[in-house]
Amino acid sequence: MSRLKQPVRALLVGSALMAFSGAALADGYGGSVKDAPPPEGRKLDLSVTLGGTSDYIFRGISQTDENPAAQGSIDLTYGIFYAGIWATNVDFDDAPPADAEVDLYAGIKPTLGPGPFWGPITFDFGVIYYAYPGADDTGAELNYVELKAGYSMESPWIKGLTSGTTLYWSPDYGLETGEVFTVESAASYALPQVGIFSPSLSGAWGTVYGDSDEGFTAGGGNKDKYQYWNAGLSLAVEKFTFDFRYWDTDIDVVTPGAGACVAEGLCDERFVFTAKVTLP
Repeated sequence: MSRLKQPVRALLVGSALMAFSGAALADGYGGSVKDAPPPEGRKLDLSVTLGGTSDYIFRGISQTDENPAAQGSIDLTYGIFYAGIWATNVDFDDAPPADAEVDLYAGIKPTLGPGPFWGPITFDFGVIYYAYPGADDTGAELNYVELKAGYSMESPWIKGLTSGTTLYWSPDYGLETGEVFTVESAASYALPQVGIFSPSLSGAWGTVYGDSDEGFTAGGGNKDKYQYWNAGLSLAVEKFTFDFRYWDTDIDVVTPGAGACVAEGLCDERFVFTAKVTLP
């Protein structure tokens, strides 16, 4: 079994939801790292984000062999439409060999409300193409496509609270492991200003569903799903964001034969620090 995302590395590297422009939840953790910022009016906007992380985690599983990653994105928005490209280094320890992940994404984000009993709701309907340029994938195709549909809503009762859920679906997940669904819910809460910093608390809980008969592995045995979660604190100042986050999964790290994720601890609990700057 390959070391890729662990239903592909006992999953595969790749509603994300989020390294932080997400299902429109917070600039801390609220959506997928492949999401674009919510649109503002009918004008064409371009933004560039550069950053780094102590460990690139995708749906609870390290994509860099527990090593740091440099990441960046370019996003375009026009009204409710968005498109962009996001890239990072990866390390699967040559099983299969891959050095980079490049994701292309596009979609729409219409809004509704607010209404008498709900705050403004932002919907997100999009497509993501995960590519691993230069990777040796003669055994099975690494690249794959996901469709997503989700929403985020500002609470009408608790100021600063935003929550939402996103469904991701791939007709043929990475390493050709068949149909895979991911459901991710997230929430963020904006805390009072502290000096120059705008802090927020956020967290997410996701479940990945696959078919073990198609090669999907979720910690060994014949498991057809696994769960992951995170919680953390984000500090925003000017154009910078600093995020401190705890990650974990329910993959049984003591199950023999569960693959590289279990054998090398790529899916167990860890703390991750991420810093990024968005321009202009």
